[in-house]
Amino acid sequence: MPASILLLHGKIHTLDPRQPLVSALAILGERVVAMGADGEVANRAGPATERIDLEGRTVIPGLVDAHLHLEWLARSWAGVEAEAPTLEECLRRVAARARETPPGIWITGHGWNQNDWEGRFGTAAELDQAAPLHPVYLTAKSGHAAWANHLALERAGIRAATPDPQGGRIGRDERGEPSGLLFEKAMQQVESALPEMGAGSLAENLERAQERLLRQGLTGVHDFDGPSCLEALQILRGEGRLKLRVVKNLPIDFLESALGMGWHSGFGDPWLRIGNLKMFADGALGPQTAAMLEPYEGSPGNLGLVVTDKAELLEKGRRATAHGLSLAVHAIGDRANREVLDGFEALRAEETRLGIPASARRHRMEHLQLLSPADRPRPARLGLVASMQPIHATSDMRTAERHWGTRCSGAYAVRTQREFGAVLAFGSDAPVESPDPFLGLHAAVTRRRPDGAPGPLGWYPHERLSLLEALLGYVEGPAYAAGLEKDLGSLAPGKLADLLVLDRDLFSLEAMLIPATRPVGTMVGGAWRWRDF
Repeated sequence: MPASILLLHGKIHTLDPRQPLVSALAILGERVVAMGADGEVANRAGPATERIDLEGRTVIPGLVDAHLHLEWLARSWAGVEAEAPTLEECLRRVAARARETPPGIWITGHGWNQNDWEGRFGTAAELDQAAPLHPVYLTAKSGHAAWANHLALERAGIRAATPDPQGGRIGRDERGEPSGLLFEKAMQQVESALPEMGAGSLAENLERAQERLLRQGLTGVHDFDGPSCLEALQILRGEGRLKLRVVKNLPIDFLESALGMGWHSGFGDPWLRIGNLKMFADGALGPQTAAMLEPYEGSPGNLGLVVTDKAELLEKGRRATAHGLSLAVHAIGDRANREVLDGFEALRAEETRLGIPASARRHRMEHLQLLSPADRPRPARLGLVASMQPIHATSDMRTAERHWGTRCSGAYAVRTQREFGAVLAFGSDAPVESPDPFLGLHAAVTRRRPDGAPGPLGWYPHERLSLLEALLGYVEGPAYAAGLEKDLGSLAPGKLADLLVLDRDLFSLEAMLIPATRPVGTMVGGAWRWRDF
């Protein structure tokens, strides 16, 4: 059968080791049917075949962000940009939004980082001054802390007598009154008071967000938001408006509902499918809630917060795995990673007893930011996907040095995990960081920020990857994690035609120019979702 599209005269990096570089691809419907030299592929043309002359442009497989928060990202793009150079500038932005927002309506935003403000946290009173007539709720860059004003706290029912929830903490001033800061599960008390967005409205927000993601070069994402996001995605899928492939991971609290509906990991299709159930083992580095084996530098006695221990992981993991559901567990600190690895070791033993091979349960560890030396080989040994975010290393490096000191030599250790044999699946944790995958590729290859910091060699340069290794983390790793390695992971006959046409050849580029790379065409399933050439 003749091809529907021929891509000719290009420099096509397939990431297929059998034929890594070709000049032409033939596409029929959603899939690649042939690749090779122009003359070899041109014979797949028919009367209705669209011939596209790439004029020497570079093509790579579509990139997949293996860890982001789609609903949160869409909402943050619509809210206040709280990632400001100073606390005062953040407050000015809140005040500006208040002036254009009817009184009583919530003002939300994301991105503040007290480490950019010389370690100073904002207060509820300061937000009161900026927006006296509006409840205000701003999430931190890490996603593990929030800043609210008194009206927001009042609507959430948080007062001096309100106890800290299990796994969370309400910030308090010297009189014991809520200060406006909320950590970990205490955030949920305000979030439950936020007005709900209907599934239809959320679907509109997600559709706008997907347009931006496609232009940035993402052809798929692994989402870690809740069931409301799934409902909105189902609307887009049902109406033919979903142009981005989504693996939908769900909170562990959704376990019984998932079992009741007969869902399992991989339920769905290559456009929208169920992934894993997510658990949290600890908090985050920035607010010093990541669970540590030894105290934070300069904070004697502070070992962070354990949110879920290995016993609970095993208990819930047994029920999940028996019904075909894999786990994804957030772990930042070295203690949290050890607890998770211990839990997975016990779970793998249970799966062996049940006759479930490791390849049938694509369990994931999310972040793996700091592992003790003895634990570094264990993710690969246990057949776990190492879901990591290279951009966290360069974004967090100064904060990590401040809180972890010399332990940083083994932090964000992407090369170490690769050399031990773990499957790497890279993402951004957006909106914690930008979802632009070229920023992530640059961080993985250079261990430097786009401005060149911390210097020519990068931060702990022994953890740098080659460009090919980094690309595999955005292509091959996410495909395996999703159980889609037969459909995605490279450009080869029989695989889905998800690809990017770039404005430059990444493989002949000086590494510091990677962040400036832009797609001029994004194809998903054999159809152009964005094209400017």
